[in-house]
Amino acid sequence: MIACCRGTATGDPGFPAPVHALRENTRVTTTRGPTLCPPVTHPSATDEATRTGRRTVVRYAVLAFLFAITAINYGDRATLGIAGSSISHDLGLTPVAMGYVFSAFGWAYVLSQVPGGWLLDRYGSIRVYGVSLFAWSICTLAIAGIGRIPHTIAFPALFVLWAGLGLVEAPTFPANSRIVSSWFPTSERGLATSIFNSAQYVAVAFFAPVMGWVTQQFGWQYIFIAMGVAGMGLALFWLARMRPPAAHPAVNAAELAFMRSGGALVDIDDRSRRIKTTLTRRQIRFMLTDRTLLGVYGGQYCITAILYFFLTWFPLYLHQSRGLSMTQTGLAASVPALCGLAGAIVGGALSDMLLRAGRSETLARKAPYVIGMAVASTICLCNFVHSALLIVAIMSFAFFGKGVAAIGWAVISDIAPKETPGLAAGIFNGIGNIAGIVTPIVIGYIVAWTKSYDGALLFVAAHCIVAILLYLFVVGRIRRLSLPD
Repeated sequence: MIACCRGTATGDPGFPAPVHALRENTRVTTTRGPTLCPPVTHPSATDEATRTGRRTVVRYAVLAFLFAITAINYGDRATLGIAGSSISHDLGLTPVAMGYVFSAFGWAYVLSQVPGGWLLDRYGSIRVYGVSLFAWSICTLAIAGIGRIPHTIAFPALFVLWAGLGLVEAPTFPANSRIVSSWFPTSERGLATSIFNSAQYVAVAFFAPVMGWVTQQFGWQYIFIAMGVAGMGLALFWLARMRPPAAHPAVNAAELAFMRSGGALVDIDDRSRRIKTTLTRRQIRFMLTDRTLLGVYGGQYCITAILYFFLTWFPLYLHQSRGLSMTQTGLAASVPALCGLAGAIVGGALSDMLLRAGRSETLARKAPYVIGMAVASTICLCNFVHSALLIVAIMSFAFFGKGVAAIGWAVISDIAPKETPGLAAGIFNGIGNIAGIVTPIVIGYIVAWTKSYDGALLFVAAHCIVAILLYLFVVGRIRRLSLPD
């Protein structure tokens, strides 16, 4: 059967449709048989599709896929925390040994951010992302078998596998940023980045209770098996179906033209445009010393410090300092996570709304960040109240602000040099996640020395103030930066 179409392709909006889309100045293609339709010259496919309003929206299906993968990513990171008590009991690991195991992910993840970003620029987002997803799923699945090996080698085996998880997960968020840069115009990029970034809150709010139940009912091994199998399935589907915008068979000419004209880097994964040579010393120095980049890097460090307080010390704060039971703590900890999810959507939507209203990109990106961090700084008000309900309310309000401020991935997508978006995102994420190593340790010392969490909350709030100052006085005009020759 010969397929000859006019205008746009229809079918599944996310992945290959049965009838291929028209491209500008190209022949109509068919799913079977030879190409018999002549070139369309009047009117053009883009003009016709745009005029009739039949532009495809494949980019949103891609975004949904990124959201699902990121949720799995954070679910994998949560497994060891959920199963930690059972693992330490079954394998005979001391708290000190578990502390070293927990730290293995952070060190490996931070140190591999820059190499991961370079791999994305060198080999393309789709291939590197798919391999990364498959590899970290293998590591997760392998941890399920730790209980079957001799206890004498259980600690080094778990340490290596958890560090391996951090190593191969490194390209994930830089890849998300790079893919959003290629699929979304500037006016939609704020909301798009907020949506994939909000998957972290979904993982905390929904995966953690489910994993706790599975661990209690069936054993800790089963959560690693489930997450590993889910990740491997997603990886295979990603590699089989995902294509760059210009090569995706479900994208029609109108959507491609809309993305390109709006500032999307649709050709970012064109093999001829990838990095083929080593960057010069001057270019590397630019990536590490440019004022705007440094301000954005520092802002990401500050907002990540807030996240890691919630992921590590917040439950202990509720239990030890405010007297909540473990069941109450689990329920209370999920409320700020849901508020963070809502805040992330609001922040991204606000940024894009300002752009569509004609405001400058600088105002559209900085305003949600500054407002959000100002709201997040109210976390220190918990030092002046005693009601557990009011404390959870303040924490939820603060975490909502943190979500609103989670616009940094849109900013780095907007300003990264077009030659090295993966590398820029890798540096950005690497510096940000240093907070994941520093914050838990510093708060631990503060609590140990002062016998109180008051100083810890002030420490977190201080990061909010520093972040606001960085975006107001260090980060310059938001625009695409260019590498020096």
